[in-house]
Amino acid sequence: MLSCSAALFAACNGNPKATDSTVKDSTSVTTHAIPDSANFEADVQGQKTKLFTLKNTGGLTAAITNYGGRLVSLLVPDKEGKATDVILGYDSVKSYQKPKEPYFGAIIGRYGNRIAKGKFTLDGKAYQLDINDGVNTLHGGFNGFYGKVFSAKQLSASQLELTYVSKDGEGGYPGNLTATVVYTLGDDNSLKIEYKATTDKPTVVNLTNHAYFNLNGAGSPTITDNVMQINADAFLPVDTTLIPTGKLQPVKGTPFDFTTSKAIGKDIGVADEQLKNGKGYDHNFVLNKHDLTTPVATAKSTVTGITMEVFTEEPGLQFYSGNFLTGESKDGKGGKAYPYRSAFCLETQHFPDAPNQPAFASTVLKPGETYHTVTIYKFSK
Repeated sequence: MLSCSAALFAACNGNPKATDSTVKDSTSVTTHAIPDSANFEADVQGQKTKLFTLKNTGGLTAAITNYGGRLVSLLVPDKEGKATDVILGYDSVKSYQKPKEPYFGAIIGRYGNRIAKGKFTLDGKAYQLDINDGVNTLHGGFNGFYGKVFSAKQLSASQLELTYVSKDGEGGYPGNLTATVVYTLGDDNSLKIEYKATTDKPTVVNLTNHAYFNLNGAGSPTITDNVMQINADAFLPVDTTLIPTGKLQPVKGTPFDFTTSKAIGKDIGVADEQLKNGKGYDHNFVLNKHDLTTPVATAKSTVTGITMEVFTEEPGLQFYSGNFLTGESKDGKGGKAYPYRSAFCLETQHFPDAPNQPAFASTVLKPGETYHTVTIYKFSK
């Protein structure tokens, strides 16, 4: 029996450079450092972009640009105390603007994940969104938050507030939406991401962060040896365009069973229709609990010893195993290539295509309401 009942399933509605350090992975020696902030100073869309650095007392250092609200790097102490950058990204804001850039570290909005055929109906009115992923809308379309310049205010050495106002009709979405995202480094070596949004018309919203993690260190060639556990008894099967079928499928007896820890690569090559549709893992997991008290997922590197726990108030977790990374160019941080399956994403969110699937928790936001959700990534060794 699934721990997320059908009733709960329908009701889960919530609404200066750092010092270089060297870490050895299984194939190479990689230097991890905060990118040069000068490479993030630019005029984009008539607004200034910058790189902001956050630090805590436990050894975490995060670099964030207000272009797309992106996590550019996250330095975490490994088992030997050496700073290891666990986030894929680029060394300049210009690289983040290239065509088909894979949303490295970005705030995703208005709607994280896919909406079927870019269409939905709200209060009897049909809306057509940008089609930017085959026949569907992905991550807000061509006008998603990933390509916008946020207003930024550094609140303290460990906290940054970013705000973006999405105009009525942007990307096809109704309403003027004001979104605020606060990044905070906690002294327990956590990265907290708090999202808030308000609107002046009924709309749909589903915000998340698209960080690409490799706990062996950014630029290491694979994540298939990273060990993963996901506290979910079911996942959402998808069609060939990666839109959920509407069913909840138990993970037991499938390659999607991460209820006990296993290497990401253990079952990724199994002959399975869902793995074929996703070219690996690219699926939303139905979380058993999502109240910030229990990790919804835990990942660990046997190379660096770094463990990451994920806590969220969201009902779903999109686990993506980097199936569309190609490594064709060496334009990652430090001139690194990012090859096939060299990172994974754990995107906390409401379910894909929820505006078209009444059984899924609602993503509708109305005037007078406040969208508010928190996700925490906590690191240890």
